[in-house]
Amino acid sequence: MADVPTDAPQHCPGTESEQAGKSSACQGCPNQSLCASGLPKQPDPAIEEIKQKMSTVKHKILVLSGKGGVGKSTFSAHLAHGLASDESKEVAVLDIDICGPSIPRIMGLEGEQVHQSGSGWSPVYVEDNLSVMSIGFLLGSPDDAVIWRGPKKNGMIKQFLRDVDWGGLDYLIVDTPPGTSDEHLSIVQYLSAAQIDGAVIITTPQEVSLQDVRKEITFCRKVNLPIIGVVENMSIFICPKCKKSSEIFPPTTGGAEKMCEELNIPLLGKVPLDPQIGKSCDEGKSFLTECPDSPATVAYRNIIQSKYKRKKSNLLCKEHQNQITSKYVFM
Repeated sequence: MADVPTDAPQHCPGTESEQAGKSSACQGCPNQSLCASGLPKQPDPAIEEIKQKMSTVKHKILVLSGKGGVGKSTFSAHLAHGLASDESKEVAVLDIDICGPSIPRIMGLEGEQVHQSGSGWSPVYVEDNLSVMSIGFLLGSPDDAVIWRGPKKNGMIKQFLRDVDWGGLDYLIVDTPPGTSDEHLSIVQYLSAAQIDGAVIITTPQEVSLQDVRKEITFCRKVNLPIIGVVENMSIFICPKCKKSSEIFPPTTGGAEKMCEELNIPLLGKVPLDPQIGKSCDEGKSFLTECPDSPATVAYRNIIQSKYKRKKSNLLCKEHQNQITSKYVFM
């Protein structure tokens, strides 16, 4: 849990628990008296600091997926490249996949380092209007393993949000790891007062992926995180020669489209599988620029330029519905 101190004993109930400082596991813990006083349950002062820091960021979009390997980081990078193609927009990508940061490689920034300035850490720039921050820039080698427990991951995400000199941004795209764990709870908690636009959830058509995506949707509902919509990645494969389409991952249960209908969630689009996407990511190049005529590029641009009416549903609690505009527009 993110609220368990690093020096806590085994079976610590967590500083925000009603049993903090009172359970048998608390005996002998150096934090026992502090936890019993109730002081750790007060709001983290970093939340207000981050709110002030994020006040210059117009839109904050989380990219989520309960399943690994569905192309979440790839979508985050392409979303950023697509938004930054409008030179009047300032775009940034925050990679909070602490243990598996792939954004530096995908964005062509592997080997770059973060520099300290008077106003905080400076993000690394891909283009004049597109910047990136990732723990990958803080490692000595891309092969270095980050072996951290929850509290340390929590602290790094806090530092990314509070101490990076983001400047004035139109869009901050947050790339997250798979699952619904420490990193996800931390980013939602710290941005809770900064008005997150919502989450884009990535899946592939097969049921083994949709199962985990449903868990991610449940997570969003429980933490009152608005869902912008779902993107079905690797939807079909279109042969570049004969133009015949094939289902590499058959949608045995109806795919993302049926799931979205059942759960009353917008389906933002379906992106075909294109081998050039993987090649572009390995080479750190923008697929949208490298293959402008690919059906996948057309799908990405349609998603980025899409607009839809947000329907009132049980995705959001009533209080949250009143705080969000009825229309969301990427561009």
